[in-house]
Amino acid sequence: MKASAKAARPRETLNIRIGTEARSLIDRAAKARGQNRTDFILDAARRAAEDALLDRSLISVSAKAYADFIARLDEPAKPNEELRRTMRAPLPWKAG
Repeated sequence: MKASAKAARPRETLNIRIGTEARSLIDRAAKARGQNRTDFILDAARRAAEDALLDRSLISVSAKAYADFIARLDEPAKPNEELRRTMRAPLPWKAG
């Protein structure tokens, strides 16, 4: 998002109490990401809020669609060349 778009949005204040160790940890993490404390906390809180809401999402499908989905999960894997190539590739944690 461009700075001008950010500036056009009204912002509200949110005050929180935080322990010294937690604040220090957040400051170090924000610095490592090249962010200020506020932006780091807002990004983290936004992600946590989205995850919490997504965990409560309900996906409704027809009985047939659900049965088709379960049938596909129960099918044995069908190897293809891309999967074979992946399985032959060196393990990234052992490369070097």
